[in-house]
Amino acid sequence: MTEVQDSAPLLIACALGIERLALRGGSRSGAPAPVTVLRTGMGPEAADYTVARTLGELPFKDAAVIASGFCAGLAPGMHPGDLVVAEETRDPRGVTPCVGTETLIKALSDALPGRGIHTGPLTGSDHVVRGHEREELRATGAIAVDMESAATLWSAVRAGPRPVAAVRVVVDAPEHELVRIGTVRGGISAFRVLRAVLPAFFEWHRSLLLPRR
Repeated sequence: MTEVQDSAPLLIACALGIERLALRGGSRSGAPAPVTVLRTGMGPEAADYTVARTLGELPFKDAAVIASGFCAGLAPGMHPGDLVVAEETRDPRGVTPCVGTETLIKALSDALPGRGIHTGPLTGSDHVVRGHEREELRATGAIAVDMESAATLWSAVRAGPRPVAAVRVVVDAPEHELVRIGTVRGGISAFRVLRAVLPAFFEWHRSLLLPRR
């Protein structure tokens, strides 16, 4: 597993204000190093630019990075509020492997007992995916899609070697498509789950840190 310096911060990147609100509203207790929740803006270009710029700043040079927020589930049987832990992210530029997936799954299971957790490839898109496009992406082996995770992790590893991961909360799924986040039960459920993931992120970060000397 990739390790990071014992002083390296954790950067959690999300696109939307409502995602940042949920992540910032979670408990910071137990964080092993400084934590920053970065709002990148919507879409892969915004994520690419904002993450690359931020990691170019001295405080974040060695930061571990997690892409988080909401996503669209692709697999049958997914429900709003389920969690997606990516094994890798994909976009037209290629594949970015994620680090510490098993650690995240265990930590999320402890933090949110009974919550559905799905693991597999998370694919990127430059637009909201609906209808037949879900089926086409599912046929590639992807289990979920969002617009920023792949770009975030791609930019992160190209700014320098570091551990990266992606954890998303399903806000809609093939049988539960939503029109607007936060206006229906599924969106509210996803928001509450996102508020509860920080302890798992901290455990993942702690597992990567070098022993102090």
